[in-house]
Amino acid sequence: MYVADSRAGTPDSPAPASAPASAEGAARPRAGRRRAAVAPTVLALGTVSLITDVSSEMVTAVLPLYLVTGLGLSPLGFGLLDGIYNGFSALVRLAGGHLADRGGGRHKWVAGAGYALSAACKPLLLLAHTLTPIGLILAADRTGKGLRTAPRDALISLSSTSRTRGRAFGVHRAMDTAGALFGPLVAFLILRATVDGYDAVFTVSFCVAVVGVLVLVLFVPGGSTRPPVTTDIPRPTLRPALALLRRPALRRLTVCALLLGLATVSDSFVYLLLQRRLGVPDRWFALLPLGTAAAFLLLAVPLGRLADRVGRWRVFLAGHGALLLTYGLLLSSWHGTALPYAVLVLHGGFYAATDGVLMAAASDSVPDELRSSGLALVQTGQALARFVCSIGFGAAWTAWGDRTALTASAVALAVCALFSLSLRPTRPPRSEGLA
Repeated sequence: MYVADSRAGTPDSPAPASAPASAEGAARPRAGRRRAAVAPTVLALGTVSLITDVSSEMVTAVLPLYLVTGLGLSPLGFGLLDGIYNGFSALVRLAGGHLADRGGGRHKWVAGAGYALSAACKPLLLLAHTLTPIGLILAADRTGKGLRTAPRDALISLSSTSRTRGRAFGVHRAMDTAGALFGPLVAFLILRATVDGYDAVFTVSFCVAVVGVLVLVLFVPGGSTRPPVTTDIPRPTLRPALALLRRPALRRLTVCALLLGLATVSDSFVYLLLQRRLGVPDRWFALLPLGTAAAFLLLAVPLGRLADRVGRWRVFLAGHGALLLTYGLLLSSWHGTALPYAVLVLHGGFYAATDGVLMAAASDSVPDELRSSGLALVQTGQALARFVCSIGFGAAWTAWGDRTALTASAVALAVCALFSLSLRPTRPPRSEGLA
């Protein structure tokens, strides 16, 4: 359904002289020619992400239980490690975006270096059994994620038109989430079939990650999909990259992502809270992420297309409304059999409405030659905020209990969402197509 033919080329490339001069005219397909839904580059990167997410989610699915139950870490200790796992990449995202932009055609190779680094960290978990080495390994793994995320998203953005970026990111995130769906299932089967289950999970995770790197090297186009940089465009450096925040739309979007990230409790804590509410046995814990991944997979493309039509900002904020409902259900006295399904569907809906949609919205406010750097700015603010939230939530859980910590997060999320309504990004020029 989404396979593009070879005529699609680069959707954002200049139109012929006889075509309309506006970007909208260039993006509009010619009569009699069927426009591809997404570019082949998006599908290739989606395949890489699918395989890589099988690997990473195998580890993510068992890591909370391994650390808290197996190694006996406190919620504060786990919060620190989880903050490192989810927020350390913020320190290198700008570097990854900058390296990709400076090279012009380095998007693939900077992303590949990040994928390779993360893959190399998987077997090291077999050797670590205390807080410090595990923290260092997770930091290295997240460094790899930080290097690859902005160049990968820039390739997706540059191979799509402004009218279809929401759909393109939705397709990529759906393929990515298919891996997140299979990863916990594979981990669950390994834990049930082996005696020393955690070591087996880490070993298989490494092998799968290597396959993902090979697919990237062999099948993702090596060059940048953007037009060559002309002499009247500044050479990509850190100064013009940081100066992107002077653009009102991008600045407000970055501030909103940061504020909302400060109240976004990490997935691992959500699953631990749900396990406590329902008394889920340890052997079934690895299956909880499947619910989130399944909802994300089913909703990513529809919500991406909806964002293209009704406005990316509206869908983004609605996603945080779904997260607020998730918190409310976890805090409620309801103990019905539908509770876990409702929580996980809302949790997956939150990601489907925010993850790719945020990148599609940010792409509309960033020039091609600084696309990786611009996306990295938004990602950095969000990742740093979630890092702070993980540490703060773990500390609050340790000091006052899980319900008090979650109540505080819910209140903070509601306040930040209301404030974000007043910071709605201004509409960029018509040619950039932000809804």
